[in-house]
Amino acid sequence: MVVSIVKQQALFIGIDGGGSKCKATIVDANNKILGTGISGPANPLHGYQQAIYSIEQSALLALADANLAEETIKQLIAGVGLAGVNLPSQMQQMQQWVHPFKKMFLTTDLSIACLGAHDGQDGAILITGTGSCGYSHVNNQEFFIGGHGFPHGDQGSGAWTGLQVVSTVLRSLDGLEVESMMNQMLLLKLKCTNYLEIVETIARKPASFFAQLASIAFDCAGQGDELALSIVEKGANYMSKLANKLWLQQPPRLSLIGGLTPVIKPYLDSKVSRCLLPPIHPPEIGAVIFAKQQLDYQA
Repeated sequence: MVVSIVKQQALFIGIDGGGSKCKATIVDANNKILGTGISGPANPLHGYQQAIYSIEQSALLALADANLAEETIKQLIAGVGLAGVNLPSQMQQMQQWVHPFKKMFLTTDLSIACLGAHDGQDGAILITGTGSCGYSHVNNQEFFIGGHGFPHGDQGSGAWTGLQVVSTVLRSLDGLEVESMMNQMLLLKLKCTNYLEIVETIARKPASFFAQLASIAFDCAGQGDELALSIVEKGANYMSKLANKLWLQQPPRLSLIGGLTPVIKPYLDSKVSRCLLPPIHPPEIGAVIFAKQQLDYQA
């Protein structure tokens, strides 16, 4: 039976919108998770309409998972963290959105990831997902490093790693690099038979497409492939440099977050990897923490 309303109890929804997907989690006033929904990309820099569609869809899917009626969306207090809104133009556009929630508090995906990782307390995070960057929040001061976007930045990310795979394989197929295990693996994954088909297949593809190719580098590096190992080590070295910059901000905790976490961690500088602590909560719970903080500020 679908419950149309939850009486005398605040409902919160935390939304984490990135370049590959948008995840929403509904919790009650006691932080009990009621439902979760996942939809498509929600970075407004890559498409405003797609972003707001993904936010609404993830919320509706979370409501369905919680066995709550769709109209309950009007009762949700939303904390929303999005990639791209660190740019003032994107933040302004998203703030003008006539959203379906009771209230919406908007911030960056980095802010909610950090709040979640450290349970609302000071700390720092390294992000290595579709994109990459570093962020800290210490003594009410924010510090950003990296996160310049794909393809001109985001070294050590899934998208960057996938792009390096493609570029390296194309050089290898041309005979300009040694033969790599990645060659056949990429051809097979893209269902191509030669370099011309690869070029045609990857044309105008977004960051999320290249991020899906990152596993090729890590799989081959694990088997000792010289070129794959070079890609992985270059990305990990960049992430280690970000970590060392973050430590200068003196955060009490540092966490590594994102889809590449388990595969890139072994390649990080040993001093960095020893200092990493697991995130306490996922970013969408950090978004709920952010919303609750804003309500206190408004009280």
